[in-house]
Amino acid sequence: MNLSYLSFFRSLRTENKQFAVIGLGRFGRAVCASLHRMGYEALGIDSDEKRVAQILTDQLAAHAIQLDSTEVAALKEAGVFEFDTVIVAIGNYVEESVITTMNLKEAGVPHVVAKASSEIHEKLLRKVGADHVVFPEHEMGCALARSLTKPGILDRFELDPDNSIVEVIVPEDFDSKTISDLRLRSRFGLNLLAVSYNGKFEINPEPNRRLRKGEAMVVIGSNKGIDQLPI
Repeated sequence: MNLSYLSFFRSLRTENKQFAVIGLGRFGRAVCASLHRMGYEALGIDSDEKRVAQILTDQLAAHAIQLDSTEVAALKEAGVFEFDTVIVAIGNYVEESVITTMNLKEAGVPHVVAKASSEIHEKLLRKVGADHVVFPEHEMGCALARSLTKPGILDRFELDPDNSIVEVIVPEDFDSKTISDLRLRSRFGLNLLAVSYNGKFEINPEPNRRLRKGEAMVVIGSNKGIDQLPI
């Protein structure tokens, strides 16, 4: 996730527990299911009556309705404009996706998250006011490629295209060495933020702290430096 998106997530009210999801394909169903499972009230919306019936049968949403989201009157009548956060999960129908997003923003919905299927689609969504745009397939593809080529990286937070925070398995070359021995800053241009074991983090560990196999370390710095780590 890019750091520029943080302002959007900060703007979400923590007490907000109502979401609407427009588009109940695979992505929309997954969003509905996850929200519902975490105890949030999710309204599922789709123009396909079968998808609406199925999500109710599978109990993946608190409520679900059939409507055409390109019609302002239909959205208004269903009360969609009253939701604080609406996810537009119509990724494969660009025109429908863009018009739906425009309708939501023009009606004053504070937070609109939209799924894009291409860079052009993303630009159009941003033009009409989408607050946050996601590329599920692209992001999963990038994550898979990274996990295959760098299996030692457990998690990654992209600050910008050139810098990241990553959690990596302590490589064998670092086993039993102190943090000061590693000279991460001078060798790789990286700073060590924390060391973890069994999910418990030690923040800002002392320079004489020895690293062990089976542990993980969290570092921040350039992607170039991260790629040079012996992992």
